[in-house]
Amino acid sequence: MPNWGYSIKGLNPEKTAIASGRDLRISAKAAREICLTIKNMRLEDAKRLLEDVIAGKKPIPFRRHKKEVPHRKGLEGWYAGRYPKKASKEILRVLDALEANAEQKGLDVERLWIIHAAAQRGTKIRKYIPRAFGRSSPYFQQLTHVEFAVEER
Repeated sequence: MPNWGYSIKGLNPEKTAIASGRDLRISAKAAREICLTIKNMRLEDAKRLLEDVIAGKKPIPFRRHKKEVPHRKGLEGWYAGRYPKKASKEILRVLDALEANAEQKGLDVERLWIIHAAAQRGTKIRKYIPRAFGRSSPYFQQLTHVEFAVEER
């Protein structure tokens, strides 16, 4: 088993809780944009936002990966956006685990703020598609790591 670390250091263990999702089969680009959007939000607001994205009601602004991404109604300050539903479902699962970790530590769930949200590219899984005349072509599945930290304010 690998020994996973976190990219944030120096947290107060009495006031913070952490959780991570490793080797998720989601897009690293979508995970990056979601993490950038929900950082510095209350935990309940972030979960509500992700539920709205899954339902197709609110878009996630795409700040970096925005080539040929259309305009979306409901974005403030950004013109390009998408509805990354698969990544939102996986990140919502990690946020539920984060809330459970905070409850286990005795933190007040109503006063939790996301102070750290990061997404990194993981390993690539190499697969093959059979082609004509006995050949095959590789294709890759990119895995993604996400990590979150909340603080009681």
